[in-house]
Amino acid sequence: MIMKMALHFLYLRFMMISKEGNMHPVIGRCPICQDELAVTRLHCDTCGTTLEGAFNLGPLQRLSSQQIRFVESLVRNRGSLKDVGAELGMSYPTVNSRLNDILIAMGYGDRVKAAEPAETSTNPDRKREILTAVREGRMTAAEAESLLRG
Repeated sequence: MIMKMALHFLYLRFMMISKEGNMHPVIGRCPICQDELAVTRLHCDTCGTTLEGAFNLGPLQRLSSQQIRFVESLVRNRGSLKDVGAELGMSYPTVNSRLNDILIAMGYGDRVKAAEPAETSTNPDRKREILTAVREGRMTAAEAESLLRG
């Protein structure tokens, strides 16, 4: 019941802002369960054309708002991780780790070349579950690393 009320509140707030003419940024994740959203309708205000179907949001919409801000900083700083770190108040290793998390969230995989892993007690099925959670954006690379290293 509380969830239903929260959703109704969000809907009403969205509608009030929409009626004022402001455009909302497209979100790629469900605000309730964090699963990827699907676009089912597109509309052109100029000519009135409406398209309905299943549309992919693309890899950038898989990112959280914090990750989007990081990417914006990366672009503003022309790809300089050192300058991104200075702007966001992060160390170089943290910036590098955040960039790696973004690559994973966008589906490009882990670009960090890790040393050969030590023998762990995590079984293969559990490893697969953890990696799937990272790929789907339900877990960060840092959280996965912590779980896999024990």
